[in-house]
Amino acid sequence: MKKEKGFTLIEMLIVVAIIGLLASVVLVGLGSFRSRGRDARRVADLRGVQNSLELYYLKNNNYPEANSWSDLRSALIGAAIGITIVPNDPFSGSASQSYSYGYSSDKQGYVLGATLEDADSSSLKDDIDTTVYGVNCADPVYCVQF
Repeated sequence: MKKEKGFTLIEMLIVVAIIGLLASVVLVGLGSFRSRGRDARRVADLRGVQNSLELYYLKNNNYPEANSWSDLRSALIGAAIGITIVPNDPFSGSASQSYSYGYSSDKQGYVLGATLEDADSSSLKDDIDTTVYGVNCADPVYCVQF
């Protein structure tokens, strides 16, 4: 009797099922890394916008009067200070995931905020946690103020 070399259909199905199970476990585990990566981007975005605001201040001796993030974008891009891009939140399609901007009545101070996905982020230990210039900075909102 001649033996055939190769795998049976059942052996192939078992291998495919095991690979699928391992892949799903790995993908679920990567979710927390993705959210931490988006949070790191949010913090970096706010630092970049801070630099843009300082350039604006140098030219105008005050910070822009803007009631929304899109107003701030327009003010910074239109100020002829070399700014062409002001970033949006990675999940900007959601109203709960957007950047915030508030300014003092004399336009000599501001606050920037971003809602982080990881409520235990180490970045939240170094920020402000009160409402400043109309921006609620309670955790998980990361805020920087000047």
